[in-house]
This record gives sequence, structure tokens and C-alpha cells, in this order.
Amino acid sequence: MTSTSDHFDGRRFFNPTGPAQQPFSAVPRMRREKRASWPAKVDVTPRTPTARDGAAAMVTFIGHATFLIQTAAGNILTDPVYSERAGPFNLAGPRRVRQPAVPFDALPAISTVLLSHNHYDHCDRTTLHRLAAQDPVVVTPLGNGGLVRSTGIRKVEELDWWQEARTTAMPITVARAHHFSARTPFDRNRALWGAFLLVAGGARIFFAGDSAYAPFFREIGQRLGPIDLALLPIGAYEPRWFMHAVHMNPAEAVQAHLDLEAKRSIAMHYGSFQLTTEAIDEPVRALEEARRANGVTAEQFSAIAPGDSIRVD
Repeated sequence: MTSTSDHFDGRRFFNPTGPAQQPFSAVPRMRREKRASWPAKVDVTPRTPTARDGAAAMVTFIGHATFLIQTAAGNILTDPVYSERAGPFNLAGPRRVRQPAVPFDALPAISTVLLSHNHYDHCDRTTLHRLAAQDPVVVTPLGNGGLVRSTGIRKVEELDWWQEARTTAMPITVARAHHFSARTPFDRNRALWGAFLLVAGGARIFFAGDSAYAPFFREIGQRLGPIDLALLPIGAYEPRWFMHAVHMNPAEAVQAHLDLEAKRSIAMHYGSFQLTTEAIDEPVRALEEARRANGVTAEQFSAIAPGDSIRVD
């Protein structure tokens, strides 16, 4: 990308709604924050994905930000991460507490991958390399193509916010998010981050990727709605003074659900990797509290168990 825009200065991408990272001077204070104790392992019963059975889409929660979306036009994986660690070379970074609920070998053929940004808990080179044999199309925001192609994947479409894919079997649009990107200390914000809206058999599904809360969720709903199902992050948000510019908390996720005017929302981005200080079960508890405070029912916004599926008609 060579031209500048309201989120690209010619060298790096940025958020029009403000920065998404704290200064390095805040890191020592962050390291002193007390972290809740997580279990070393939470058992997950391996599941076979529920068959689509004529639905416009069958959406199965695999874990963290990974969903299988089965449609008549092909099967989609979002931010596929099957490695044991969310870090470089699968040797560093947070260790997985919950295994993916659908084993890799139990996945149906994947035709499309939606890759929201390059952080290790969303962009896993090992998993992408395993998917390369299936020759999927990877749709991703600008600047991520080189990383994806390095895994052996040949079909990559890089898009800016609000652009629609041209190489997929169904309409897919990249939408805004408030976040940042980096794989090393030297490549911060060299690649863009984003969300996705896909249309399958008339059903409209929104995958938020990774984002802090900002007023643009209302714009997304207005530009890309109506939304039948939204997949929204609720975890990795404490301490709030540090994380508010990076990740939504459950109350903000409920507000995003309302801004989007989604018929239904499903929670994600919690309970697999300990990325921040809150307890493993705190996001789900706080989501229930935020729902009640806003008059949102469990049928409208809920956290489903890994391996569970949602039918979208």
C-alpha cells in the first residue's frame, strides 16, 4: 500500500479512534499486576462438527477466536490456531489451557480462511501450513500477505477496510476494528487489522476478530447490516487501565452487540490462553451481568461451549 488514508500514514497503520497500545513506560506497572491463577488444563471432549443439514450456515465454536462456518458455498475457518502456544515457533507465549474442540483431522475441507490480524493467538503459521495442502483462499487485511504466503498458502486476498473480496465463493467484506499488529518488536502496525462480514445463503455473519470498543460498531451495523449472527470477543481485558485500548470487556461487547443491532451474538476470545490478568471464568460471569444490566437475553448473546454449533437460517 503506497497511498495514505485515514488509517495509514504511508509507513504504518493506525486507528482513527486513537492509539491501541500503551507506552513502554507502562509495561513495568503492568508486570506488577497480580494475575489470577488459571488451571493448567481444562478437559475438552473432542467433537465432530454438526452437519449443516440445509441451514444457510452452521457455526461451530472451536476455541479462542477459531470458528468453523459451514455453508453451501464452502467451509470457512476464522483465525485458525491449533498450536499449543500462542507465540513464536510454538516455543514461547501463553500455553493452551483448552484444546481445540474440533480436532484438526475432524475438520471438513476448508475453502476459505478469514485472518483478522497477525498476533500469535490469531495467526498461527503452523496451522496455516497444515491448511495449505487444501489450497484455501485466505482473506486478510492489508500487509499480511507475505506472512501468509510464507506458510505455503498460494491464494491470498489482502483488503482494506470496507473492501469486498473478489476471489471467494461468497460475499466477504473487511470491516473496521480498533487494535494493532506486531509479530516482533520491529514490525508494529506494518500490517492492518480488521473484522469481517460474510453472506452465506442470505444469512449475514459478523466476525469481529480482535478489537477494543469504539463507536464505529454502530457504523458497521448501518453499512453492512442487518446482522444475523455476530461473533464478539469478551476476554483478555484486565487490568482495564492497560487493556481498554486493545480489547473489549464483556460490558463493551454487549454494547457492540446493541450497536450492531445483531439478532444474535456468540462470545469468543476467552478461556483458551491466559493473555491477561482476569480469572478464566470471569469473562462469562461478567457477560451474564452485562446482559442483565442491558436487558439482553441469553438467547440474544451467550457464551457457548467449545464444540457447540449454532444454526443460522
